[in-house]
Amino acid sequence: MYNIRCYNNISEKGLSRLPASIKYSDSEPSAQDTQNTHGILLRSHKLQSSEIGENIFGIARAGAGTNNIPVEECAKRGIVVFNTPGANANSVKELVVCAMLLSSRKLSQSIRWLAELGTADPQKVEAGKKMFTGPEISGKTLGILGLGAIGSLVANAADALGMTVIGYDPFLSVRNALKLPKGIKLFEDINDVLRQSDYISLHLPLSPETKGLLKADNIGIIKEGARLINFARAGLVDETAVADALKTGRISHYVSDFPDQRFYGLEGAISFPHLGASTPEAEENCAIMACDQLTDFLLHGNIRNSVNYHDCELERDTEHRLTFSHENIPNMLGQISSTLAKEKLNIQEMMNRHCGDFAYTILDVDSAPTEKTLKELRAIPGILKLRYLT
Repeated sequence: MYNIRCYNNISEKGLSRLPASIKYSDSEPSAQDTQNTHGILLRSHKLQSSEIGENIFGIARAGAGTNNIPVEECAKRGIVVFNTPGANANSVKELVVCAMLLSSRKLSQSIRWLAELGTADPQKVEAGKKMFTGPEISGKTLGILGLGAIGSLVANAADALGMTVIGYDPFLSVRNALKLPKGIKLFEDINDVLRQSDYISLHLPLSPETKGLLKADNIGIIKEGARLINFARAGLVDETAVADALKTGRISHYVSDFPDQRFYGLEGAISFPHLGASTPEAEENCAIMACDQLTDFLLHGNIRNSVNYHDCELERDTEHRLTFSHENIPNMLGQISSTLAKEKLNIQEMMNRHCGDFAYTILDVDSAPTEKTLKELRAIPGILKLRYLT
């Protein structure tokens, strides 16, 4: 039996998929509850170290970003952190299309003006509408920074709307590359995209490599009057430099899902209260994916869509499975296999995957290990978590 702690409202569509062997609770946990919890499901809750008990094996975020989880600390403790890439991709894609139209046709400004006008007098309305003339997006160039699950959907939507699509993604996978429209042109230099784009949309994860990706220097070479759209993470851009670019007209609009005081009252700034995944469909999709991944991990030890350990999936070959979260150091597998051999346990199937300083191993053995064997395995230097699954 496993116990899961839920933070935030997790869609019932996801929770209903949990098997009877996994119980969940969303009540305020006591200290004892924290220690008796094996998994965590959450959305936006800022997870504190004190909430992560010693018996936590996995944490699943019903969403793409994991900056509200101490991911590196979890890796060091052998805790696998999951996210749900692509589950909210369509909802974000639709909002990006909306952002391009809002910033082109000055729709939010016109709505505000009409409300302030306080009348629907045809003559006044007709006289004022010329202030809100804006270009069509068809025939314009959209530069996409990041072509993963969301970026590829945005690319195809823009292509269908008659836009020229160009892109930059130093982490582009073959799987995502196959989803891109045929006419897209990819660049190795981000500045080539910035110089040519009428619209720029950000879809990269926030990491040490991407933090502050758009700085004052490359914001300064953006095509005059371009529109910058950020539904990824605020930290990808130097927001002071963006505000300065709005003031000088280097960019005409900045549409962001992350409100910041620097943009309040600034002409051309349009902010949303983090609405990218705020659709019932996205919340359901994220919850289903998160619950399915955490279930497969708790019951079978398989890892899919982890942000701190490599994906590792192995079809069960026996009733006796051992899983190890461990440091990625020499002779780890040798020590594990020799310990099992000493106890005359035969390895039927094995899979090992590493991610930076950490690795994960699945072993299917032909019979049940004794408590003595499990104790010896846990004592191997570098073993962070060991689980025996039957």
